[in-house]
Formats: sequence, structure tokens, C-alpha cells
Amino acid sequence: MKIAVIGAGTWGTALAVNLSRNHHEITLWTRSISEAESLRSLRRHRNLPGVILPEEIRPGTDLREAVTENELLLLAVPSIAVRSLSKAMAPFVREGQLIVVASKGIEEGTLLTMTEVVESEIPAADAAVLSGPSHAEEVSRFLPTTIVVGAHSEESAKRIQDVFMNESFRVYLNSDMLGIEIGAALKNVIALAAGIADGLGYGDNTKAALITRGIAEIARLGVRMGCKLETFAGLSGIGDLIVTCASMHSRNRRAGILIGKGASAEEAMREVGQVVEGVYAARAGEELGKKYEVRLPIVGEVNAVLFQGKAPKLAVRELMLRDRRAESHGVSYSIRLEDSI
Repeated sequence: MKIAVIGAGTWGTALAVNLSRNHHEITLWTRSISEAESLRSLRRHRNLPGVILPEEIRPGTDLREAVTENELLLLAVPSIAVRSLSKAMAPFVREGQLIVVASKGIEEGTLLTMTEVVESEIPAADAAVLSGPSHAEEVSRFLPTTIVVGAHSEESAKRIQDVFMNESFRVYLNSDMLGIEIGAALKNVIALAAGIADGLGYGDNTKAALITRGIAEIARLGVRMGCKLETFAGLSGIGDLIVTCASMHSRNRRAGILIGKGASAEEAMREVGQVVEGVYAARAGEELGKKYEVRLPIVGEVNAVLFQGKAPKLAVRELMLRDRRAESHGVSYSIRLEDSI
């Protein structure tokens, strides 16, 4: 198949390398002429050391050509760029053309997921989502990885599954597109919290608490929004949350560590040197909690640290001293939902 990967960051490049393993013809689009020239001449990405770009990958900067001359489009840009890029792509997209969205986030203001943003700008598109525990550094080296794909039809989902799947990249199907995207976006906020805890010098108990209570928050919101609970027990839920909270490949965790050690959010993002999606998802996540009247205490404290100058240690203390509750309404001594955490 002829495929255009829109976005030549580490994630887009890693996915392009993986797709080339399946003998697809790949256009790797970047808006930067110098980056395209570097990728063409060196066959390497500066942030993926040791990875060689196969000849099947053709870097380029012509967006119209990338959209019109390829069957499938894979969108792998930072969430803050999804709307502007979708708007630029829209005139060239054919009716029913498949766009697989690998960007993770929730748009501030509109509170739309990334596939919803794409669909609002490109109504002709058949949008789908790809997500899961999949660091670019490992995907590009063909380390065994499992991800999940969601689409509006089983036919589209299976088509994407066939395109991506190989011996190092296993693809599962999930019809709950919204749940996949909510999990993908909000796990970055929890990973910031996990990194902050690491920066404060806290231990494994704290990390485990943030992961388990973090997925409880994400699932509670997702179910209220109409998502399936099973999604949050899967790859785009607890799977992605674990890897993002635990790995030093995670930009969100690395930024959180710096914040825990005293850096501001802006200083941490500059030090990491790449987009830290959790910083952008934090406000949107808090707004979703307000909209759907769902308690998101970890998300709330992350926002307070990021944007209100709250001391990280105080945020942890207030999380620990919240009102006593049952772990979940399913194991409560009372069946009243308001008694659950």
C-alpha cells in the first residue's frame, strides 16, 4: 500500500520504519525543508539513534502530493498541531479516504479528541485511531509491541490491522474509539504526576498508587462519557498508563521529574526539548471532569502544580488527606455512588 505518514517526529518516523517492514511505500511528510533534506541524505532521525531509514521511506514537504498520491494517511503530529494541519489537508482528501490518527490529546476549548478534530475539519475522511503502550524508541528498533486500533467500521479497523501488523507489532481491534482516545490523552497527565513523585524522591508505593488511582479517574470519566469500562483495562488504558509512568522514554515522566525537583512547567518542557502532551491535556482533562461532574483529584492537583504555582509536596499531601472513601462503588459497604472514590 502507498501510505503517507504526516509528521516526521520520533513517533511518525518510528511508525514509518515499522510500516516499511511490511513492504509499503512510505511518504514521510515534514513541513521543514531542512529536516526533509537531512532525512533523505543521512537516512537517520536525530532523536532515534542507531535507526536507519529504509529506502522505502521517502521524506518530503509537499502536503498536497502526500495526501493525493497515497491511499492511507497516518497523522502523527503533536496534538496542538492537529487542527491546523487537518485544515491544510482538507482540500486534498478524497471522500472516504482513511486517516489513522496516532496523535494523543484533547483540544483545549472544544474538548474534542484528536479524531473528532480531524472529522470537524475533514468531514470527507474516514477517521480512525491508533494507540497503546508504544514508545517510538522501541518501535523503531522492532522490539515486540502491542497496540490497539479503533475505527467507525469493522472493515476499516481490520484494514488498518492488516496494514500495520507484523512479528514485532501486534495490533488489536477495539470499537470504542472515544475510550481509546480518553485513555491516551489523560494517561499523560497521570504520568506527569508520577514523574513529579519521582522528582520528590518518593518510592514504588507512590508510583503504584498514582497508576492505580489514575486509571480509576480516567475510567470514571470515560464511563460517564459513554465509553466502555473494558477499554481502560486494555492497551490504551492501563497498558499505556503503566509504560508512560514507568519509562524514561516518556517525555511526560521526564518533565514531571524536573517539576518535582523545582522546575516550572515551561522550564521542564524546554529541558525535555520535545512536546510534553500532558501539559496540554491537563487543563482539558480538568474541564471534562467539570463538564461531566466527575471527580478527578490527581488531574486537579497536577493542574494546580502546573498553572497555579502549588508546591508539589503540598499537592501530594492534600491527595493523601482527602475525605475517606471506598475504593470503588462496586466494593463499597454502601451502594451509593457518591460514596465511591
